[in-house]
Order: sequence, then C-alpha cells, then structure tokens
Amino acid sequence: MTLSRRVWGAMAALSLAAGMTAACSNDDSAGDSGNAASGTYNIWDPYPQFDDSSDWVKLLQKCGTDAGVTVKRTGYDTTDLTNKALLAAQQGNSPDVLIVDNPVVSTLAEAGVLTTTDDTKIDTSAVSPNLLAAGQLDGKTYGIPIGANTLALYYNKKVLDAAKVDPASVKDWASLTAALEKVKAAGKKGITFSAIGTEEGSFQFLPWFWGSGANLTQLDSAQGVASLTLWTDWLKKGYAPNSVLNNTQTTSWQEFATGDFAFSENGTWQLANAKKTGFEYGIIPIPAQAGGTAPAPTGGEFVTAPVQNDTGRYATSEKIIKCLTNEENALTTDTTLSYVAATKAVQEKQVAANPELKVWVEAVGAAKGRTSDNLGTKYPKISEQMWTAFQAALSGSKQPQEALTAAQTAAAAATK
Repeated sequence: MTLSRRVWGAMAALSLAAGMTAACSNDDSAGDSGNAASGTYNIWDPYPQFDDSSDWVKLLQKCGTDAGVTVKRTGYDTTDLTNKALLAAQQGNSPDVLIVDNPVVSTLAEAGVLTTTDDTKIDTSAVSPNLLAAGQLDGKTYGIPIGANTLALYYNKKVLDAAKVDPASVKDWASLTAALEKVKAAGKKGITFSAIGTEEGSFQFLPWFWGSGANLTQLDSAQGVASLTLWTDWLKKGYAPNSVLNNTQTTSWQEFATGDFAFSENGTWQLANAKKTGFEYGIIPIPAQAGGTAPAPTGGEFVTAPVQNDTGRYATSEKIIKCLTNEENALTTDTTLSYVAATKAVQEKQVAANPELKVWVEAVGAAKGRTSDNLGTKYPKISEQMWTAFQAALSGSKQPQEALTAAQTAAAAATK
C-alpha cells in the first residue's frame, strides 16, 4: 500500500478515536511546514497553552540553537495536531519533530508517517520498557516518551478518619470495598470516578479491568466481568454516585473537591488542584483485585521524527530530540507538565525534590500503554465497545456479563 493510501486510511480511522482527544479545527494553515529552508526545523506539539515567552518554547528554541538551526514551533490541540500531521505527510511536508499523544503513535506509524528510532539513531535504552511500549508496533519503536501521567486514588483524610478507615489498609478490591462500606455507614460518600461513554471513561476503567488480570483482546473473560461487576456493585450499594455515568475526569474531581467523598480516581494533573481543596488529602495506588498496584493506563506524549524526503535532516532532528529528552531538560519539562519522567534517573530526582511524587512514580512503574501488546490501531475500536459495555451495565440496561459479551462480539468484528 502506498503512503498516500495508508495516510488517508489512518485519517478515516481517526474518527473512531475521536473520544481520545479534543475536537478538531478546520484551519488548514498547517499544511506549510516551511521545510524549504534547510536552516529552519519545524516542531509541532500539543501544548497550545504555552506561548513564545514560556520555558517550554524557550527550551525548543535553545535545542535548535544548540543543534545549529532555527526552530519554528507550532502548538495545536491534540486531535487537530494528529489530523494536521496526517495531512502534512500526505502532502510531503511533515514537520521535523512531532510531539504527539502516545495512543496516536501507532496510528501514525501504521500510516507510514513516522521514522523508527533505528532510522534516526535515537537512544531509548534508559526509558522504562512499559512506557516505551506505547510507541512500539510490530517490534519497532517510533519515538521516545517525554514523560507520563497516570491514575491513582486521592483520599480525604477527614472523611476516612471519621469512618475509622486507615488508607494504608486498602490493599486490594475487598479492602477498598470494605472501606467504602464504612464511609457510607458514617454518613459520607464513597468514591467518585469518570465512567462517561468516551475514551475518558475507558481510561478510568482500565486499572480495574487490567487489575483483574483481564486482557483487551477478550473483554468478556471472567476477569473482565469481575471488574465491571465491581463498578456496578458500587453503584447499587451507594458507594459511588450515579453521576459517574456522565462524569468527565474534571467533573469527577469537582465532586471530590466538595469534601464529601472519601476517594477520587484521578491523575497527576490534579496535584495542583488537590492543594487548593482546603482539606488534608493523600494518595494511594489503585489496588489490583488480588493486591498490589493495578496497571493503570499511561498518558503523555512521545517525541517523534516524521518521515522526510531529505533523509539528511534526521541527524539534526536527532540532536533536537536528544536535547529535549536529556536528563536535565526532562526534569524541567516533566515538572512543568506534572508528568512523571520516563527514566529512573530523572524519576529519582523528581521524588527527591517532591516526596509526594513517590506514589505516582510507583503507579507509572506499574502502568501500561493503551496500544501496548501490539494492539496499535485496534485499541480505539476495542475501547469504544468497552465504554459501551460499562455504560450499559452501570445504567442497568444490561448485566455485566451480557454487556461485555456483546462488546467482545462487536470488538472482534471491528478488529478483524
């Protein structure tokens, strides 16, 4: 299949993944990447919140200067960025460096848009294998993670104290459910999370699904059914509110911030907001069914090098990417983005600077990419059926087994 056909196929497939990211704009100005000038290297990223005065953009410019070139940087919303990257590849004017959300890497790789790290000589040896896996497809690696975020359980110390619950006692599903029962008996609310029918809901369901030992290629396994039964039982018993059906991760956090809930499943990105709640909080890993830390999905971006007609540009792209991801710069960038670093050395520095990050480093250590296990572009199709299933079960229209059996049938047909 030609590059053009693969790219247009990928653009069509992106409609299935729309829930992963923000809505796309109709601005076509990104078609001109400006690669005609050999001394100018183009970088596209998903951080439009940062302007030219930000430390992030200054770092990009410094990395270009250090490599002997001028950097032209453009920031886009995530879905918009993905579509622009596919269109630019089809037109033959891709940016030199593309920073993209990790679940999208496999889409771009399968479309032939990205080089491998073998092509560009990018060293990924220090990166944690579970984080690198999100950028791997068919045994090849496409880029390097800039950092990662994931999920854990925030708790309200006052609510747990009133219910005589020690958060350290929460080690598995049974002990967590027992804690929720005590909280409800004490007149407070148990746990809030996002179970909306989008990728956000799937992102929040995955720690429980994977924590049961289930695999995304078999949604209706006994383990998968156990994970959905856990959620549905929490709603039936009043340990979680019915609002989870429509909650985004933001509205779920807003519920927790009222001070009425014992637990909130949420991410590293809420750390700053946690400090503003006015109550004492703590964080524990999401427990797996039988104990230990459940594998939660990784968020975060990969720094990639799109395919260029002039392969001589790769050497400079490699220098820029190495600069962006080296130990010193990664620490600054990951702190700015509230990410956990992708390498052990930088993670240790983060924890030394902020001990509160220890639980997040542990969570990231147990995490996995949504497109890992060589799922690649199959993942969005599976995820759509998964969120359809838990929405059906939580709303009461189907039993967990029935909902997941229907989901598995649909997912198998969609991923043939």
